[in-house]
Amino acid sequence: MNSIDTDNMLSVLDNYTLDNPDDISRDIANDFRRRRVEKNLTREEVAAKAGVAVSNIVRFEQKGLISLKNLIGLAIALGYVSELRNLFVQPKYDTMEELTQIRKNSNKKRAYKQDED
Repeated sequence: MNSIDTDNMLSVLDNYTLDNPDDISRDIANDFRRRRVEKNLTREEVAAKAGVAVSNIVRFEQKGLISLKNLIGLAIALGYVSELRNLFVQPKYDTMEELTQIRKNSNKKRAYKQDED
């Protein structure tokens, strides 16, 4: 196997790494910064529109760290409210068994600990 084949395999594997909260938060922060710059908004301008301290925006863009309340403020400031509101709207499932369980529990108000088999 030559180095080109190895590089191609590694690039494919990069797309299949397991998700983790740090990576996801950095990706969201990078996307936020990209959208902010596209709209030609400074951090200070977004902070004023969002009611969020500039220091919180800096921390978010650099480290991916932000409170949910501040993230909502940023979403409002950039016009991404519907995307945030719809985050958990649709049920997600990987198997038919999960779908059956979701349908069974759809009208429940709380979850209960499952019995061990």
